[in-house]
Amino acid sequence: MSVRIAIFGGTSAIALAVARRYAAEKARIVLVARDAAALERERADLSVRGAEVVSLQADFTDFAALPAVARAAWDAFGGLDIALVAYGSLPDQGEATASARAAEQALSLNFTSPALLLGELANLFASTRAGCIAAITSVAGDRGRQSNYVYGAAKGGLQRFLEGMRHRLWRDGVAVLDIRPGFVSTPMTAHLPQGGPLWATPDAVAKDIVAAIGKRRAVLYTPWFWRFILLIVSFLPRPLFHRSRL
Repeated sequence: MSVRIAIFGGTSAIALAVARRYAAEKARIVLVARDAAALERERADLSVRGAEVVSLQADFTDFAALPAVARAAWDAFGGLDIALVAYGSLPDQGEATASARAAEQALSLNFTSPALLLGELANLFASTRAGCIAAITSVAGDRGRQSNYVYGAAKGGLQRFLEGMRHRLWRDGVAVLDIRPGFVSTPMTAHLPQGGPLWATPDAVAKDIVAAIGKRRAVLYTPWFWRFILLIVSFLPRPLFHRSRL
């Protein structure tokens, strides 16, 4: 039987790169996103690539609707083998510092919404005692830095949420994968200076994600060298860290 995977935030660059890799394996894909026109374009593209695709439109900021979104994705193919939560936004730290409303929106989309959705998915996967739940967090969640601590706080909170879910679901045989990308060239980061060895393409990150899901990994730093960069950053003494411009 072909793999059944639901991708929430399915029109983002990394999510699409993952979907295309599964399409090459003739997977059954549930693509969930807000933009109906983009969903239809990607549904058609993935179908041509060999996948059977169901597209679902959803507003991830509508918290009350998230249980129904999870259930609809689950029911599309009579259950799921994999769920990937891949949506979020990169807020402007200056704006989030100056505006409580901007900070609330960033925290809601990057932590509250995916955490609530993941909780619903955990209940569904626990009922079958199989499968893998994955979510994209960020290396920004490993240590709070002046340049992006609102975003980092949301992603760090999601890391802890996934850790607790992993502990809960271990006895049920459900894997939980925390995906922590570094710098990736996507529309979300288009406003940042890019280039150099620290930047990765969405497809390179997708290759790592698919491999990590297959191996039932717990945490994935992608590309691999971010694990060691963040290990150094995490253990920098506070006085030295505070003098940095990170």
